[in-house]
Amino acid sequence: MKLLIVTVVEEYHDKVIKLFKQAEIENYSESDIDGYKNASSTMISTSWFPSDKSGTESNLFFSFTQEEKIDHLFELIAEFNQNLETNNPIKAVVVPIERSI
Repeated sequence: MKLLIVTVVEEYHDKVIKLFKQAEIENYSESDIDGYKNASSTMISTSWFPSDKSGTESNLFFSFTQEEKIDHLFELIAEFNQNLETNNPIKAVVVPIERSI
């Protein structure tokens, strides 16, 4: 069993859920998060509201699941990311589980 963590901009929320279904990952949790990128000092100084820090509405998904399902999901995500028209790919990581109860 491994811990799968996926982050995505809100725009791709429903697409990630479809990818989970295709990979037969039926049990997962999700949370709304704000994503941030460090802006260069030039971008900050030319901003209309340089003191405002606003994040991008995003989602975090996680699931404790089998490695085979994760492998299939990674293939689906790679295919999805190749066809993107934006610079906001789906990102995923896997963390091994040493112990669980």
